[in-house]
This record gives sequence, C-alpha cells and structure tokens, in this order.
Amino acid sequence: MKKLAALVVDDERLARQRLTGMLAKYDNIEVVGEAFDVSSAKKSIEKLLPDIVFLDIQMPKKSGFDLINETNFDGKYIFVTAFDEYAVKAFEV
Repeated sequence: MKKLAALVVDDERLARQRLTGMLAKYDNIEVVGEAFDVSSAKKSIEKLLPDIVFLDIQMPKKSGFDLINETNFDGKYIFVTAFDEYAVKAFEV
C-alpha cells in the first residue's frame, strides 16, 4: 500500500512536532516535510509534492486560506487550528 506523503504547516514549532508525532502512529502516512508560514509552505509543496497538507489557518502575515488561493495544489488539505471561528469557512473551502 502506498503511503500518503504529508506536509505539516503551522507557525508554532510545538504544534508541528505534536502533529508529526500523532501522524507517525499511522503506517499509511509519511510526513515528508514541515513549513512554518505560507512562503515556506508554497516552496515545500512545489518541492515535495505531498498528497495531503495539514494546514494551520492563522499564521503571521498570511493565512492558510491565502496558501490555498496562491497554489495549484491538487492534493487534499486538512485544516488544523485552535480557533473554532474558522470552522465554517474551513468547511466551505
């Protein structure tokens, strides 16, 4: 079975570490990289070609929604955020 290549995008290092640790428990997911903002995420998506991006919404300068609008990523996004006010917009996207 092919593993899903995952990219973790969050501005908080501890949040990235925790999510990466949680994902390590799944045999069918391989975290291929991490990014801390929209700019580094765009570069990582282009370079690593992940199948799935675990994406924080609120980050400095630009949001996770900005990343979606600025890339032609064909994979899936899973939003990870501590702010429930983003839930409705996340489901719409």
